[in-house]
Amino acid sequence: MAIAVVTGSGGLIGSESVRFFAEQGYDVVGLENDMRARFFGPEASTMPTSRRLVEEVEGFHWEQGVDIRDAQAVMGLFARHRREIELVVHTAAQPSHDWAASDPQTDFTVNANGTLNLLQATREHTPDATFVFTSTNKVYGDRPNHLPLLELPTRLELPAGHPWHGGIDTSMSIDHTTHSLFGVSKTAADLLVQEYGRYFQMPTVCFRGGCLTGPQHAGAQLHGFLSYLMKCTVTGAPYTIFGYNGKQVRDNIHAHDVVRAFAAFHANPRPAAVYNLGGGRDSNVSMLEAIDLCQQITGRTLDHTLSDQPRIGDHRWWISDLDAFKTDHPQWQLTYGIEDVLRDIHERNAEHWTALTR
Repeated sequence: MAIAVVTGSGGLIGSESVRFFAEQGYDVVGLENDMRARFFGPEASTMPTSRRLVEEVEGFHWEQGVDIRDAQAVMGLFARHRREIELVVHTAAQPSHDWAASDPQTDFTVNANGTLNLLQATREHTPDATFVFTSTNKVYGDRPNHLPLLELPTRLELPAGHPWHGGIDTSMSIDHTTHSLFGVSKTAADLLVQEYGRYFQMPTVCFRGGCLTGPQHAGAQLHGFLSYLMKCTVTGAPYTIFGYNGKQVRDNIHAHDVVRAFAAFHANPRPAAVYNLGGGRDSNVSMLEAIDLCQQITGRTLDHTLSDQPRIGDHRWWISDLDAFKTDHPQWQLTYGIEDVLRDIHERNAEHWTALTR
């Protein structure tokens, strides 16, 4: 039976990958040690998701004892399964700007060294397997903040005639910018994935994600803003907007569409591919616009305050150009818009969130 290895299998994209590829007939080996609870507190734990996957997904095996920072353990897992592994979906990460600054060594060993361990194990034992890496648009550092943005009533926006008005492509430079330590560790991993693809002719891809989201996202203040924003609106918890008067813009892509992009690449892989992946022009929102939508959907008012201090390296505006991926993989299309995403988050979580406040 063909095997798909999924790291971070209890997380947002990892759990979606487990369910999708199991439905496609793969045996799925999941690596998940719930470091998210360490990063963001017990409310962000992935443990409940991992337990549900074990109970509900036929063909899923949870490797609790394998930490991607442990090169020997990773190599041993790949040695056991060897040529049966056809796909590696690497979603495990320390995902927060702020947390990385508090513990740079852990951030780097998870994001960079962990990726190196997985690449080397893949190279030695199953070099023809497709290697999918969830990178980030933070590889570009704060370069997007130097774009000539206009301030509109509810958002910042590029002029209509700007070459990147339709979305930023991978020609944007990653040099001479402030990345945050998180951005640096993810950039190191991104370049490793590309280099293993080029140097060893392995089928690898870096998906430089905008905001990846969905109803299974364990949103916290430091990561997962749409889920956390909706949670605060539902529960009445206070929310802080960091900088830019709440007019910063993000494109948001549902986990459903992310994983189907993985599958599209796996069906037609090539070495060292790199794509920006997000909601593009079809699914983007400013913080102020997202708050308004959350309030409309819930019928509640969000208790929010505005800080004039943005996060270091945070983007004022980001919309991904999806044309390159759509050209190479025309069978893939975005299926969720921003309001669809928010309604899905609300419908599948509101009852649980409300119960926690009683």
